[in-house]
Amino acid sequence: MATTSRKLEIRVISAENLQLDRKPIKKNASATVRAEKDSQFRTTYMDTEGGAYPKWNEKLVLDLPLHARSFTVEIQCKTSYGVRTIGTAKIPVSDFVGGFVPEGYLHFLSYRLRDNRGERNGIVNISVRMQVPELKACATTSSHSSMGFPMGDGSFGGGGVATGVPVWYGAYQKNY
Repeated sequence: MATTSRKLEIRVISAENLQLDRKPIKKNASATVRAEKDSQFRTTYMDTEGGAYPKWNEKLVLDLPLHARSFTVEIQCKTSYGVRTIGTAKIPVSDFVGGFVPEGYLHFLSYRLRDNRGERNGIVNISVRMQVPELKACATTSSHSSMGFPMGDGSFGGGGVATGVPVWYGAYQKNY
């Protein structure tokens, strides 16, 4: 059965310098994490004491579609007029997936929040980890695990495992 989404662990740590109508907010800030163009979302508890510098340190797990290019973190504040959006940050998936980073690596990221007019309005601090699916493995006779590629058949005293580091070939070319 094909997988259409992947689980994403997002820890909303804190926010900084939040303002509402150009004045620092006093309390009642929360964060909502939303998948790209999706109705699925998760929300942190409301920080009632942090003011313009709320702290949540709350882990939210979100199913992110495989085709998603980003997810959104939105900071809201509860006021006497209702819940108002303070700022929004769009987080590209390419910031924490791909490259030479192993799956399941924990990324600590900070993003500029923008209000509904597109102006700067604080910073949100998060950590992101793509959950690695557990593979069902067969029992092995070896008591230790190794990483790399098997080498040779052992008939010449060789054998073992070769490991390597990716190197860009163009760096070693000489122009004569």
